[in-house]
Amino acid sequence: MVDLAGHYLPIAIFIGVALLITAALMIAPFLVAVNNPDPEKVSAYECGFNAFDDARMKFDVRFYLVAILFIIFDLEIAFLFPWALAFKEIGVFGFWSMMIFLGVLTVGFIYEWKKGGLEWD
Repeated sequence: MVDLAGHYLPIAIFIGVALLITAALMIAPFLVAVNNPDPEKVSAYECGFNAFDDARMKFDVRFYLVAILFIIFDLEIAFLFPWALAFKEIGVFGFWSMMIFLGVLTVGFIYEWKKGGLEWD
């Protein structure tokens, strides 16, 4: 029975640490929260303009463009991590395949830059 309990000790320690971190994160906001809030400080912040009541209000399409461009480039960069981990096993073919991928990524980035997709007026 002692041997069986010894196998579950790491799990018990993990659960204990998780509960300790959870309790600390639940208590921390009460310790660091604003005690004397200023209306400007606690107001809602939505992409640089005042909060609005109507969800159907029009706003600039640039917010969507920036979000989509971030997702595209973020996902493409995420492909570099598995490639870097398997770099020794994939050989020359894998290296040149990634160079072509990075070339296409660079051409897309330059095109986006030239078109002004990264400018914020």
